[in-house]
Amino acid sequence: MGWQKQILRIDLTTGDIANEPLNQTWADLYLGQRGLGTRYLYEEMDPTADPLGPDNVLIFATGPLTATSAPTSSRYSVITKGALTGAIACSNSGGLFGAELKLAGYDLVIIKGRAPAPVYLHIVDNEISLLPADAIWGTTVWSTEEWLRKTHQDPQLKVASIGRAGEAGVLYACIVNDLHRAAGRSGVGTVMGSKNLKAIAVRGTQGVSAARPEEFNRQVAESKQKLAVSPGRESLARDGTTAMMAIMNRYGGLPTRNFQEVQFEGADKIGAEAMHKVGADGHRNLQGNGACFGCDIACQRVSRINPEHWSIANRKEYKIAGGGLEYETAFAFGPLVGIDDIDALTFAGFIANEYGLDPISFGGTLAAAMELYSLGVITKEESDGVSLEFGNAEALCIMIEKTGKLEGFGKILALGARRLCEKYGRPELAMQVKGQEFAGYDSRTMQGMGLGYATSNRGACHMKHQVFSEDMQDQGANGKALPVKRSQDLIAALDSTGLCIFPRGAGWKSDDYRKLLNAACDREWSLEDLNTIGERIWNLERLFNEKAGLTRADDTLPKRMLEEPAPSGKAKGRVCELETMLDEYYKERGWKPDGTLPKSLLKQMKIEP
Repeated sequence: MGWQKQILRIDLTTGDIANEPLNQTWADLYLGQRGLGTRYLYEEMDPTADPLGPDNVLIFATGPLTATSAPTSSRYSVITKGALTGAIACSNSGGLFGAELKLAGYDLVIIKGRAPAPVYLHIVDNEISLLPADAIWGTTVWSTEEWLRKTHQDPQLKVASIGRAGEAGVLYACIVNDLHRAAGRSGVGTVMGSKNLKAIAVRGTQGVSAARPEEFNRQVAESKQKLAVSPGRESLARDGTTAMMAIMNRYGGLPTRNFQEVQFEGADKIGAEAMHKVGADGHRNLQGNGACFGCDIACQRVSRINPEHWSIANRKEYKIAGGGLEYETAFAFGPLVGIDDIDALTFAGFIANEYGLDPISFGGTLAAAMELYSLGVITKEESDGVSLEFGNAEALCIMIEKTGKLEGFGKILALGARRLCEKYGRPELAMQVKGQEFAGYDSRTMQGMGLGYATSNRGACHMKHQVFSEDMQDQGANGKALPVKRSQDLIAALDSTGLCIFPRGAGWKSDDYRKLLNAACDREWSLEDLNTIGERIWNLERLFNEKAGLTRADDTLPKRMLEEPAPSGKAKGRVCELETMLDEYYKERGWKPDGTLPKSLLKQMKIEP
């Protein structure tokens, strides 16, 4: 129970569609979603395959708790070889789509090959069809969702699709579902576009059952009550994640102007308080909350641009209330490029959603281009006559649209920061790991975050480990390896349940996830079991990358983090002491000093090499 025990297979090259039973042995070892999708990916493809070739495999995976009545049961993951990184990609999203896919009766959808012409996948329970996408190829995510619902005369159809960025080959394109939620990182949308797959539209009516319904309902009620009285839940509902803007700025960990600085003078103009503020004209950026399927937190922001203030966004199609700023989007479009105009940031966020662009990667790439521009390496002529000065809000709004359309200088920005900086002979200015741009935390100020960035299997990532409390309490590197390793393992397991990880900061402990799992599934796990599952997932991801050609040399950080001391804040004068932490981290993981996996460890983890 919990699982639907069914997998959908799609061969885009031949058009073949087939159902098969879930491999329950694997499900017991890897739970679902991130873990189970990774196990199938490892089995189904050669890790050395071209990410944009037909031999790459694209997997949409739900968890055993997805679409149940458990709080935050919206999650699904897209697992593939990343277009941006060449490493394993696992991008997690909420909204409504993942639950609908599970309700249609599927734990995973495994997609292979490449369609000879653009298609979309239409799923209504066990009625599956591949249909021509000519009418929507070349359109945005928003237009695609509208067309699919109208064409199938079903306003309840849930859609995950790519925008023009994914079609055109922007290397960090997203898969966007429900207009404003996204499997956002590593170029999973680019992989989908390379397969000529425009969208998956799904309607599910199957339901999800629990192994012990009475116990499951009791655990659901208890977990809801914990969230209801939690100050953490109240904070997320009120401010979303944008509260981190003020916290990181005070602390001195807010990456500013391509990580040249760690505090931003305009932070108060684009954070949570600014979103709530009502101006003299009565306009307020924040219009309300949004919630994913089954969510008791509702951290999603719903915002509206002030058309009287921001002329570029004063276009009919953007006079709407839509997906508002979250911390990572606000950081990437704000401090990272030196911009403090909240309407410009909101407009760029709308474009990212509509065209299907990862805002973190776009912001990191634009920031690198702006630094190159400040050094005279990129000229105004090359940038289509647009001044790429830090702080230029107009440049942000012009360039994100050019990138989404793959026009002009947008073709260069579409490469990502690493390739852009390599093109101009300054690779050290790309703030990335394994080709993926940093999130909104400086790794000189937050040493554990730096280690997590360096060792993340999908490239720089703040979501695959969480040692915020350790980093905020101690700016040093000592003792960070073990907490990073443990949090990576735990989050790998939690990512595989089908639930969001936000409840951990809003009243839950890890045992709350375990109790819900045990009541839903027809077996039981201890907390030790869950940590072992997470460790197994992490090692299998590492093994995929090892076979793809990644080595210890890829577990590193840019010179700026390693050699240029933080200029201000709590960690002023510090650099990231990565090498010391990395040696300790490898020992904690039981890896060889060169970062490879011993056969004895694989056997212990029940991983078949």
